[in-house]
Amino acid sequence: MNTQCSTQRLLAAAALSLALAGLHPTTRAQADETIDLTGKTLSVTDAQNGLFPDDACEDLKAHGFKCMGYKPPVKYSLPAASFRLGSAELPATLRNQLDVFAEALRGKTGNDHAVRIEGHADASGSAAGNKALSQRRAEAARTYLVARGVAPGMLKAVGLGSEDLIDQQHPRDATNRRVVIGRDQPPPAPAAQN
Repeated sequence: MNTQCSTQRLLAAAALSLALAGLHPTTRAQADETIDLTGKTLSVTDAQNGLFPDDACEDLKAHGFKCMGYKPPVKYSLPAASFRLGSAELPATLRNQLDVFAEALRGKTGNDHAVRIEGHADASGSAAGNKALSQRRAEAARTYLVARGVAPGMLKAVGLGSEDLIDQQHPRDATNRRVVIGRDQPPPAPAAQN
């Protein structure tokens, strides 16, 4: 009886968690979403649900429920304007957010849990300089996560330079200097041609 009650509680908690996170198991996957964490506090559970919504779906399947689809993983932009101009040193606000991600990622392994860490720069330097700087920012975040127990093999650091500006009207604005964390998923397969 205790095992049955525990299983029922687990399933109820999973369904409630999915509903609260907007991850209803019958929701069809949509385009990736990027959530800006500037001035926000993210919980470990929210980070796990955002990066790995399919894990909750698999839990439901393991307990005999159908999961017809799920919300796709989200990306998190860690806090905008956190880096000093020309620097890859992790500011305290960014380290605090990375601590949450370290806890959420600890214990995850395998290609199905691979995470991409993107470094970004504003447009104040040369294209080559921005690319190198953004790579150092991504590597600094990766190194920080690995030092806190995240499996190194699941983290991919990529520098995008100033290719993907948040504020395109103000390309040199500090909000463009950031780190984005999301699932490292293969690009969608090209549509079949007749």
